[in-house]
Amino acid sequence: MSACLRFTRRVWKSFIDNKGHDAQCFPNLVITRATPGRVDTKLRIEPYNLNRVGTVHGGLIMSLTDTLGSLAVASKGQYMTGVSTDVSTSFVRPAGRVGDVLNATATITALGKNLAYTRVDFINESGDLVAYGTHTKYVGKSSSDPNSVKFSEDGEKVIEGADIE
Repeated sequence: MSACLRFTRRVWKSFIDNKGHDAQCFPNLVITRATPGRVDTKLRIEPYNLNRVGTVHGGLIMSLTDTLGSLAVASKGQYMTGVSTDVSTSFVRPAGRVGDVLNATATITALGKNLAYTRVDFINESGDLVAYGTHTKYVGKSSSDPNSVKFSEDGEKVIEGADIE
């Protein structure tokens, strides 16, 4: 397993261990791949993820845009992922029903000293784009967290900081 995937999963575990919103809304989110600046995930849709017409609730997609944008920041080695300044989501088609798997890819579109810009694409089991979102985060103070690391370009190794297995 790459250092980037290990690290990003460790950050995700800290979200879940907090027992807050993420743990309540999508505890079964799985990070399948992480490279610096990109995170791939999957989520099996549960009854509590639905709206009243039986499809994925838009609020779930919006919330995932926020969380997955944060995990994209983590994939660059930042343990603390900053605070949101803007979140936007566009819905293309229904995202699924109970038992379906919703795939998402979060990417960093730009990362500066103070702001991170991310995009999240949501894909259904048929490979169709069902929604996409953007997320801007203030990361100015979070980048100096002592738990942060620097990865090799491919994300296979930690080249600065502690690689906790």
